[in-house]
Amino acid sequence: MSGIGNVFYPRPRSSSKLSTRIDADGKEVEVEVREDEEQKIKLQEIVDLLVAAGYFRARIKGLSPFDKVVGGMTWCIETCNFDVDVDLLFQENLTIGQKIALTEKIVAVLPEMKCPHRIEPHQIQGLDFIHIFPVIQWLVKRSVETREEMGDFVRSFAVSQFHKLCPLPEEQAVLAQQESILRNIRTIKDVYRPQRRFRRKDAPPEEEESRVQSTLLEYGYNISAVSLSATAESAGDTNEETGQPMSPETQETQRLEEQRIEILMKSMAQMGEQESRLTAGIVGNIVNLQAQEIARAAERYAELQAEERGSGSPSSQARALVALEKQKAALEERELKLQKEKERLEAAIQQESAQLHQVRAAHNQVDQVLKELEALETDENQGILRKLQALVILNESLKQQELEFREQCKLELGKLQKLVEGAQESATPDEDSDQVTIQYEEERERVQKLRLLLAKRNRSIAALQRQLDEVPGRAELAQYQRRFLELYNQVAAKHKETKQFYTLYNTLDDTKLYLSKELTLLNSILDNYTEAMSSTSGKEQFMKQFDAIVEGIKQNKAKVERRRTEERQRRDKLSQQLLSLVEQQRRYVAAVRQLTIECRRNEALLAQLRGT
Repeated sequence: MSGIGNVFYPRPRSSSKLSTRIDADGKEVEVEVREDEEQKIKLQEIVDLLVAAGYFRARIKGLSPFDKVVGGMTWCIETCNFDVDVDLLFQENLTIGQKIALTEKIVAVLPEMKCPHRIEPHQIQGLDFIHIFPVIQWLVKRSVETREEMGDFVRSFAVSQFHKLCPLPEEQAVLAQQESILRNIRTIKDVYRPQRRFRRKDAPPEEEESRVQSTLLEYGYNISAVSLSATAESAGDTNEETGQPMSPETQETQRLEEQRIEILMKSMAQMGEQESRLTAGIVGNIVNLQAQEIARAAERYAELQAEERGSGSPSSQARALVALEKQKAALEERELKLQKEKERLEAAIQQESAQLHQVRAAHNQVDQVLKELEALETDENQGILRKLQALVILNESLKQQELEFREQCKLELGKLQKLVEGAQESATPDEDSDQVTIQYEEERERVQKLRLLLAKRNRSIAALQRQLDEVPGRAELAQYQRRFLELYNQVAAKHKETKQFYTLYNTLDDTKLYLSKELTLLNSILDNYTEAMSSTSGKEQFMKQFDAIVEGIKQNKAKVERRRTEERQRRDKLSQQLLSLVEQQRRYVAAVRQLTIECRRNEALLAQLRGT
């Protein structure tokens, strides 16, 4: 007998459940959605990873998987403090167009952040958690590292601020001692500050040494006398040791220095004599401030002096004082007006600059949208785009014609109403009544024809609008692609499951056949055993039959082994063929990616050539 037993076939790792979807007519229908266990496990791992990183909204059960994953990715990118020129505004329960735009922005930001993993927008929209998991893992790692760096920085800054604002008791004692020492030093410097005792009457001397010495003499310090005294002391020490008198050269030098100091002191004056005098520099500064105001004040002062000499009465002085007070008040009022005008102009400038920034931002956004739309144009959809452009132009022209026709109808209606009013005012009930009735009927028929023409135009416009609506957009095509992928996955899973059922049935049928043969053989052996064992010849014949049965079983076993070997060889051959096809697919995907990059580069070069 063969050793074939019960074979275990694993069930496909997917489960189905009923879900509510919206069909093309806008009605809610229940459809069977097949869930992949691996995708479900990866989703749970992503949620656990985001919760461990600090994004606790992933634990909310009411949120959809898309909101959890995309919200976590947006939160990680914002936590990384990476400067990107993209508005990653995430909101829950987004529309399909908003989801597509947000996923495209996230995919565009990831290469700028030096993310080693690549992902496509349709993988995020289709919730391909197996490919999303490495990206989430890298973002969480980057976010944790950034938060650790910021935490270390904030901690060191807080420690430095604490030491600066809240010193320890021993540091307070040291700081207090240092503060007292610095205060004493400042007090000593204030007490022994250099005081000016003399001032030069004329210009300073031309020689630099004389200017320095003159400046020191102004503050009562005679460096030449100090240096001469030091020289005399050193010479006196030498004379005491040698017993010789001072040399004539030293005496001559001392005499010349004294004469020069006397000459410099003659050009000095005490500070008391110069207190009531103004220097030329001070007068020049005062004159440069407001020359015209000073000139007017001088003229006014001269007039007041003349009036005072002429009258000499206290009333004239009072009138002059009142006039000056009025002039001062007028100047102050003018100053306030100018200040208000300045504030108003500054506010207007700030408002205009803000509007300029807004206009620039809107211009940049429009340019970016135009660039994205130009990038979407390919050789495949150029025909559709031209058709859409022609339909849009036709729709706009029909709308314009409709507006013009409505305006013309309004003008005609106004003219007719004026004619009717004039006819009613001019004509009597008895005269021209038939003519007015005929004209009224004609105009009524004309209005009816115009209404029919307007209705026809409206129907044509509605038909064109329906044709425009029938052309699917980018978001609808992406949704169709997603639905087709889901349908393909469901059909593939169902086909695989049916194939496994067929294989299981065939295997069980073969097992049943072999078991029934084995049972029949055992029953025949049991029935003939007693009769065969009763005689020697029967026993020998029974053993020969038994050997023949064993030989037949061995032959059947050899056939089954040969068949198993052939099936193994076939399996190995198919496995090698599968590997070669996978390798060929990988090369094909790489070639398509390289071709896409080259196409984009070619489009960029063509755009540059067109721009130049």
